[in-house]
Amino acid sequence: MEQQKKKWDLAALASIPLIMTLANSMLIPILPLMQDKLKITSVQSSLIITVYAAISILFIPIAGFLSDRFGRKLIIIIGLSIAAIGGLVSGLAAWLLHSHVYIIILIGRLIQGIGAAGAFPIVLPLVGDMFKSEEEVSSGLGMIETSNTFGKVLSPILGSALAMVVWFLPLIVIPIISLISILAVLFLVKEPKKAQKTKVKFKQFLTTIKSILSKEGHWLYVIFAVGGSAMFIMFGVLYYLSSVLEDTYHIKGIWKGALLAIPLGAICIASFTAGKMVGKSKSKMKWFTVIGIAVVAAVMLFCGIANTKNLITLISLMSVSGLGIGFVLPSLDSLITEGIDQKQRGTITSLYSSTRFIGVAAGPLVASVLLQKVTWLFYIFVGIAAICCLLALFFIKPDTNKAKTKAS
Repeated sequence: MEQQKKKWDLAALASIPLIMTLANSMLIPILPLMQDKLKITSVQSSLIITVYAAISILFIPIAGFLSDRFGRKLIIIIGLSIAAIGGLVSGLAAWLLHSHVYIIILIGRLIQGIGAAGAFPIVLPLVGDMFKSEEEVSSGLGMIETSNTFGKVLSPILGSALAMVVWFLPLIVIPIISLISILAVLFLVKEPKKAQKTKVKFKQFLTTIKSILSKEGHWLYVIFAVGGSAMFIMFGVLYYLSSVLEDTYHIKGIWKGALLAIPLGAICIASFTAGKMVGKSKSKMKWFTVIGIAVVAAVMLFCGIANTKNLITLISLMSVSGLGIGFVLPSLDSLITEGIDQKQRGTITSLYSSTRFIGVAAGPLVASVLLQKVTWLFYIFVGIAAICCLLALFFIKPDTNKAKTKAS
């Protein structure tokens, strides 16, 4: 199998979503601690997550264009290097400065987000470039999403453990772990020659986006919306759950991280399973998406009606929701990667990644605002998930997507 021959390439690429996820999600369980140390509000603490994702939204399409023009591997290495610099700025500010610490941390997170735009989002089209078989691509993307979600599982535990040593240590380790990924990509990833030869001018870039979206927007917009909504719900729920564990149950430190890791573990297991099961069947990709987001809507509705804060019930419900999200993400990755020709793959997957980062940016912010009106938060999740379910059901038509795109 081609995937076996390129297992080291895939392992190096899988390190990118793992490390970029750690760089962001490690901070979620320690936001209340940072809020206390920095003397800031809950909304201000949520901005530490939001600013990272928000700036990425703007730079991901640019990174996608540059990856089509200059090669994916080069842009990934540059992106990881910038992310390491941003992490260094935030970490040193928290460690050494005594004034304006919060602002400098935000600036560092801003730089880090720019780097992240050139890292994980470029991995998706590169995996599509590396493999010829649809089944190999789907399996590879499943591994990438599994690595991404495993990073989310590890993040709360690792972040909480590091913060027990000193509260800003999670910020300090980000440049170190970024360096590991840089070296792995530099020495292990062999980029396909076709991707290196692709040269795209900026006008062609804009024309390509306009052309593809005008012809394929009826299903691409749906995938963008579902992907962004899944991340919005995931990060909103994580912020809410982190607050409940600390404020209601007074669970802090590594135990809090371990509890947060349970629903994230469900996402990881489901992502790995979905990546293996969908294979080259676009019909399965569609139905995994529809059923997964329907499960999320059902769980959020129950949470809104029951309004329960029973710990076992809450963790169980969030885990079921995690299974739904885990089925959705690799299915969307496969649909969009297989449905777009290689020459435009970097451009379109970058737009898709931007919408996912919108969800990452908005989730904690909205959750922080609605912490005192939790029922409304869950009903917002229900409405978004239900709309996405209907859109996926009626507008994703996998039997015709790829044929139309190639014709364009």
